[in-house]
Amino acid sequence: MTAHREPLSSVLETIGETPLVDVHDAPDAVPVYAKLESFNPGASIKDRIGKYMLERMLERGDVGEGGTVVEPTAGNTGIGLAVAAKQLGLNAIFVVPERFSVEKQQLMRALGAEVVNTPSEDGMGLAIDRAHQIAEELDDAVVPQQFSNPLNAEAHYETTAPEIDEALDSEVGAVVAGCGTAGTLMGIARYFRERDADTHVVAVEPAGSAYREFLGEDVEHEEYKTEGIGTHDTERNELFDPDLVDEIVAIDDRDVHEEMGRLASEEGHLVASSSAANAIAAKRVARDVRDGEIDAPHDAVATVFPDSSERYLSKGVYRSFEEWEG
Repeated sequence: MTAHREPLSSVLETIGETPLVDVHDAPDAVPVYAKLESFNPGASIKDRIGKYMLERMLERGDVGEGGTVVEPTAGNTGIGLAVAAKQLGLNAIFVVPERFSVEKQQLMRALGAEVVNTPSEDGMGLAIDRAHQIAEELDDAVVPQQFSNPLNAEAHYETTAPEIDEALDSEVGAVVAGCGTAGTLMGIARYFRERDADTHVVAVEPAGSAYREFLGEDVEHEEYKTEGIGTHDTERNELFDPDLVDEIVAIDDRDVHEEMGRLASEEGHLVASSSAANAIAAKRVARDVRDGEIDAPHDAVATVFPDSSERYLSKGVYRSFEEWEG
């Protein structure tokens, strides 16, 4: 972030230490604070796992310098891994279904990665299979697999959570975060639960997503426009630990769209749909803490704004709800 006052040797040193900012629309008695992860060099929270996972995998010998990282990804994780790979002496290949963000694929290539497209109709399943096939064909290659790799959650346990803890003087009553891989919430939740078992933990997903099935709820699977969080196949979300979560909140796309516009026009936050979902859920939790419906150990709620809205402008995030292409 902009607090660095000395020259740095690599862009990797700019990852993390992002600002923690008060969300103005929250109740005064129980403030909500959001980590602005677009301040990372690749403009998303996925820079954290890109750096952390590859450094640990190099240390463990999972891949050697000059080797190749192969990952099935639709966007920000690919960019985060690409930012780190070249600086760490690794090659990067990303397998991306054709229909996913053209802007993100261009950025991956700009960062020196190779992008392999698979047919859109076959979804991420084929992309995952193709990534493993490519890795098997190369001499020194590894598939980090963010959905199942414990290093994903560990990155947030070791970096994101301690930064929040320090900024709020260890007075965090609740943590709220959207779940795609679930790595962000699992890492943060484990950190704060170890320090206070009463920390209230809330997972966020779009309405129509299936995460609530982890808590035994019946969910009607539906398509949703909110990006980067949610799942239709809970078997793929190996990192999610229901024992670390008090509740799972589903946020409607229309509310997300309205909150994206409000965050921009009223608070100057140019953030994307997952950030808006986190903001809505975090404010609800703050009101419940204020009203005594949630017994939290401290009167502060922490969440994350994972990336900016700029990568989604072509999808009409600031146009009408009907024009927004999820």
